[in-house]
Amino acid sequence: MLFPKKVKFRKWQNARKSVARLLKPETRGTTLSFGSFGLKAETSARIKSNQIEASRKVIGRTITKVGKMWIRIFPDRPYTQKPAQMGMGKGKGDPQGYVFEVRPGRVLFEVDGVDEATAVKALHKAGAKLPVKTKIVRR
Repeated sequence: MLFPKKVKFRKWQNARKSVARLLKPETRGTTLSFGSFGLKAETSARIKSNQIEASRKVIGRTITKVGKMWIRIFPDRPYTQKPAQMGMGKGKGDPQGYVFEVRPGRVLFEVDGVDEATAVKALHKAGAKLPVKTKIVRR
């Protein structure tokens, strides 16, 4: 799974949940840079590192050794969780893993070196593993 080698702060503060900002389209990482086909997010969500890994595995299995794949996102935001049966208060929970905050328009994965049918099949399967609505884009 993906996670940073070293972080400056173990726990991040809670982000301000402005609905208008979350629905605003992404400005960076919106076009295909490496491959011929890509998986683009249409909604906003936080994608955990294990969800990225599940998508990476299914793309790798589908395109086999013939094609090449690029992951365009990296989970660098830690999320925390308190133990079960703990009351309110008592501080913030321990870090559980890392997430990436996706906004609409961000390209998540890119594929090249395979025919269109295989690429579409691989990206469709990968999109099913993610908590966002996705669409497949072509160069």
